[in-house]
Amino acid sequence: MRKVFRRFRFLLNLRKSIPFLFAFFRSGQVSIAYKLLSGLLVVGYLVFPFDLIPDFLVFFGILDDITLLAWILQTIVKWAPESLKEKYEVLD
Repeated sequence: MRKVFRRFRFLLNLRKSIPFLFAFFRSGQVSIAYKLLSGLLVVGYLVFPFDLIPDFLVFFGILDDITLLAWILQTIVKWAPESLKEKYEVLD
């Protein structure tokens, strides 16, 4: 549970998560397969127009978007090399 809370806090701290994502995609230590899968997840999230819970249910609609975004970021962090996690303080 503590790991999920740290990752959620990391997601909300855009000052660290955006540079982390750029470093992840530019890193030579990350395999091309992980970069492609991560890119597809991010693009799929941005392009896919349907939600599990519609946004007119304000709290729950936003909550499902945040949950999906946190899951995508958690997956990317899991695939990141240890040196990148340490640099951006995203330790398991």
